[in-house]
Amino acid sequence: MVHLVYFAWVRERIGKSEEDIDLPADVTTARQLIHHLTTLGEDYKAAFQFPDVIRVAVNQEHIDHHESIIGAREIGIFPPMTGG
Repeated sequence: MVHLVYFAWVRERIGKSEEDIDLPADVTTARQLIHHLTTLGEDYKAAFQFPDVIRVAVNQEHIDHHESIIGAREIGIFPPMTGG
C-alpha cells in the first residue's frame, strides 16, 4: 500500500487530497502510476488527461516519470509549479 497526496488542480479534479491505495505489481514507475490512476474513474481520468505535465515526488523528492516508485511510502502528485 502506498500513500498518495494530491495537490492543486489535481486534488480539485479528483475530489480528495490524499488516499492509500494498493498498486498492481506491474506499476513500478511514475508514468505507470499516472496511467493506472486514469483507470480509477472519470475524476481521475480528468485529473490526468495531460500526463506529461504532472509532477511526481517520492518520499518528498521529485522524480522523472521513468523513475521507480518501488518502496515508496508517500507519493505526491501535482501540476507544474509556477513562480510568483
